[in-house]
Amino acid sequence: MSQYYDSNPQKSSNVPDHDVIMRGRKLLDITGVKQVESFDNEEFLLETSMGFLAIKGQNLQMKNLDVEKGIVSIKGKIFDLVYLDEQHGEKAKGFFSKLFR
Repeated sequence: MSQYYDSNPQKSSNVPDHDVIMRGRKLLDITGVKQVESFDNEEFLLETSMGFLAIKGQNLQMKNLDVEKGIVSIKGKIFDLVYLDEQHGEKAKGFFSKLFR
């Protein structure tokens, strides 16, 4: 993975940068991941420094996980990336209820 230039040196060092890099709709590299909430071959739910991120697709697999650095790499066919913002609590609740049925 390439190095990222930190354009905001005043930022707190304990909050990891959050970036999503997609390569050809087949590979995702995600930084700033706090926790992997759940995953299977069709859906990943990640807690990032910018909120919860749901990834939907087909034949999804975790290619790399570095907990210390907060980096997750996912391969497979990506259909959907959705952030579940707290300000849209009802939508997030609906999503979580569908996800954990």
